[in-house]
Amino acid sequence: MATRILVVIASLAVVGLIIGAVVVLQGGASAPSSSPTPTPSVASASPSAGLVVTDEVVGTGAVAVATSTVSAKYTGTLADGTVFDSTDKHGGQAIEFPLSNVIKGWQQGIPGMKVGGKRKLVIPPELGYGAQGTGGIPPNATLTFEIELTAVK
Repeated sequence: MATRILVVIASLAVVGLIIGAVVVLQGGASAPSSSPTPTPSVASASPSAGLVVTDEVVGTGAVAVATSTVSAKYTGTLADGTVFDSTDKHGGQAIEFPLSNVIKGWQQGIPGMKVGGKRKLVIPPELGYGAQGTGGIPPNATLTFEIELTAVK
């Protein structure tokens, strides 16, 4: 529990530093614009050390839970930007799957996401394919997924 609290505090401190740097780079605070720009936000501190969950767009539909079967469009990349998998490679349609049948990074990073939302997961090797790797994913690879949740059952 104490570790999770420290992770949350550290995550909030990093977000604060980033916001401060952006304000400084923009020449200080400015008046709000007439049209709001969507700002990515950290959805949650990592349930496991190393998992980074960022909401790019917050959905408005049904909420995924750990026991859900979901449909999603996604693109998975390696740290060097190489796309190793994508629904675009499989006809562009969303793929349906139970969260219990995917890697731990998805099992921990998808719950709480709402239909219509877009989320970025940066998954450390221990929550991905680990030391063994698989297919086009090398051993000990950090994976990044851009995910659009299209349905929850």
